[in-house]
Amino acid sequence: MDDAFDDLLAANREYAETFDMQGFDGIAQKGVAVVTCMDSRLDPIGMIGLKPGEAKILRNPGGRVTGRVLVALVLGVNLLKVDRVLVVQHTRCAMASSSEQELKDSITDVSGQDITWMDLGAISDPEATLAEDVHRVETHPVIGGRIKVAGFVYDVDTGLLERKA
Repeated sequence: MDDAFDDLLAANREYAETFDMQGFDGIAQKGVAVVTCMDSRLDPIGMIGLKPGEAKILRNPGGRVTGRVLVALVLGVNLLKVDRVLVVQHTRCAMASSSEQELKDSITDVSGQDITWMDLGAISDPEATLAEDVHRVETHPVIGGRIKVAGFVYDVDTGLLERKA
């Protein structure tokens, strides 16, 4: 094996020295789920004043409510005490700043592989997409009507959330 992960494993050992979540039941202690982008500028727990164990965090490119995200929300709402869902997009998101074709061209240029067959999920209209994703959660037959759902945009330059849907 190589040493590509040694720094992370060393950090993990330090983390484990003060680890205090033994026996934690996995319930969202504050009843919150956050659907957001995988962008490393976002701290989905910190941005809303929570700490580990208090929220379920679901991340993907663009922070979209996909089929698998809906599955996670069904589990969260029905088994893990989630009663509030924040769908959070953000400013300067690559998924909303480039077209599907531009993203594919960039990846093809870097990888040398043709990825025309992939659906990357570029966001052409962020506001409409956010409203659509909130609606998907609100109207889901196993979730809708039982929880509060809202859509937000996180500003990566100020750290502020603004409700949009």
